Amino acid sequence: MNRKETIEALQLDDFTSFYNKANEIRKIEKGDDVFIRAIIEFSSYCKMPCKYCGLNRKNESAIRYRMDADEIVDIAKDAIAAGYRTMVLQGGEDPMFADGEILLRAIHGIKSIDSDVAVTLSAGELKRDVLKKLKDGGANRYLLRHETTDEKLYEFLHPGHKLKDRIRVLHDLKELGYETGSGFMVGLPNQSVESLANDLLQLTEIPCDMAGIGPYISHPDTELSGNENGSVELTRRCVSLARILLPKANLPVTTAVGVLSPEERLKTFSNGANVIMRKVNPKKYKDAYKIYPAELDETDIVKERIELENMIRSLGRVPV
Repeated sequence: MNRKETIEALQLDDFTSFYNKANEIRKIEKGDDVFIRAIIEFSSYCKMPCKYCGLNRKNESAIRYRMDADEIVDIAKDAIAAGYRTMVLQGGEDPMFADGEILLRAIHGIKSIDSDVAVTLSAGELKRDVLKKLKDGGANRYLLRHETTDEKLYEFLHPGHKLKDRIRVLHDLKELGYETGSGFMVGLPNQSVESLANDLLQLTEIPCDMAGIGPYISHPDTELSGNENGSVELTRRCVSLARILLPKANLPVTTAVGVLSPEERLKTFSNGANVIMRKVNPKKYKDAYKIYPAELDETDIVKERIELENMIRSLGRVPV
């Protein structure tokens, strides 16, 4: 699909044919497997001023914490015992982690438990030499969402930062051999359908091995407080088009979709998605890591894993 066709598709009154095509492609390329990932949010400190994010450095109400390598590994050990085979280490752009040393120790610790466990990192715009060190140290994948390809909107949302710098890091990741993931928010203030089409095509330009596409959720302690949340239905449309544009990519049902609508989260599995992620942090950290508002239960890694597998089976899919 080209840009014109992508824009026209997003604006259709009836998107059913695209949902069906995305589901057909997913079944051909990925089968009925749904990959389950464990998310370990290692730091809520962030140097970035992003206007939509509850972790931004200007939010004085945010609860800050950071884990050391041993604590990350201890949580990963419990998640591995519960059946998880991928650890997603995610955090704000915390200067304490900028040199990669803590993450490197965590990667080595996780791999010492089971060398076949995959490690995905999501730690912002790290320098190329740090990314290489982490890749050489055992990291498998990296997720860095571009959020929007509209340069003016990007600079409005991220004061003092440029879209081109974010895209450069994504190209660094591909060149270094990472399975590279990007993605974007749907429903940002002043976002156009044309912009969303560009976001989808940006995924193919990298090209991405995975893509996280989720609705914008307004946070009361940010500059964008009070703005309307993004459309979950439009988010599903974008996930479907991502599957058509990137047949072999891993596409998660993002946590944000489930926050706004558990029912729509289930529908997304029939619209091209093949991945789901689950937070495995202790609740004290879950409550502190608030990119957007969400009510989260006490953590029971084994029980939650079983519930997730049962949910996937109820959809006729296979938990992996």
